[in-house]
Amino acid sequence: MLDWTRRAACLDLDPELFFPISQEGPSQSQVQRAKHVCGGCPVQEACLDYALSTRQAYGVWGGTDPDQRRELRAVAAARLSPPAVPRREIVPARPLRDGR
Repeated sequence: MLDWTRRAACLDLDPELFFPISQEGPSQSQVQRAKHVCGGCPVQEACLDYALSTRQAYGVWGGTDPDQRRELRAVAAARLSPPAVPRREIVPARPLRDGR
């Protein structure tokens, strides 16, 4: 067990709360209840860091759902990507006027 999980607000709750069948319809209220628990959790940041670093594709982790974590990873990847270097057009040199 990871050390931070021993202090998690969800420790004694049913894990099913954090893994809804979907994120639509009736499951939306389940996702919101799970996020509410995360909102008061002392280890929310550690939980989110874990979910991002291990690419958790399902469930509510650190107060985020899978779509939010995908967005966070995309934003982080965009910040870490090197800037695009503009390509320069290669133009052949012109001969000088006196023929050199």
